[in-house]
Amino acid sequence: MSWEFLVTALVVVLMPGTGVVYTLAVSIGQGFRAGVVAALGCTLGILPHMAASILGLAAVLHASALAFQMLKIAGVLYLLWMAWSTWSGRGVLTVSGRSGKASIPRLVADGVFLNLLNPKLSVFFLAFLPQFVPVDAPDAIGQLSILSVAFMIMTFVAFVIYCAFAASLRDRVLGRPGVMVWLRGTFAASFTILSLRLALESR
Repeated sequence: MSWEFLVTALVVVLMPGTGVVYTLAVSIGQGFRAGVVAALGCTLGILPHMAASILGLAAVLHASALAFQMLKIAGVLYLLWMAWSTWSGRGVLTVSGRSGKASIPRLVADGVFLNLLNPKLSVFFLAFLPQFVPVDAPDAIGQLSILSVAFMIMTFVAFVIYCAFAASLRDRVLGRPGVMVWLRGTFAASFTILSLRLALESR
């Protein structure tokens, strides 16, 4: 595993995106443990895209305009639903001190779907992973799998760091209604912006 891959992967996983916003919101709303579960869900949501890249299925998605658009529309709608649930104070992204917390399966499922419904991830890994494996490598699939696992571990660790930071601020904001309203608006706006960015993406 080359240092070029490690550096590039680190830059990619630290970039704020849908998974980071989701993890931060859950961590502030429900605490560190819930944030870790959310981070796990986001990490698992990367797995299908990586598998598609290794098996060459991402090339089909890249070539098919209809498949890409259908997956993109589903992703946009899901992000908009997340934005609405956050702003309205419902669902797993509620920034609240209430005792009613989302279940572990729900947190994981939302994290998985957020990444699963982003077609750009498959296209990204189709272009990203092969750069670090020689064309004539005898065990290309094995090497791609190792790189994929390393990327997922780095993603999970980075997200856990994000959620630890967010959870550390939780006690400071739960007692301030004005701050919680601002946070709900900020997270809702972030998901809306991410949905618009995805809507404007092309293959």
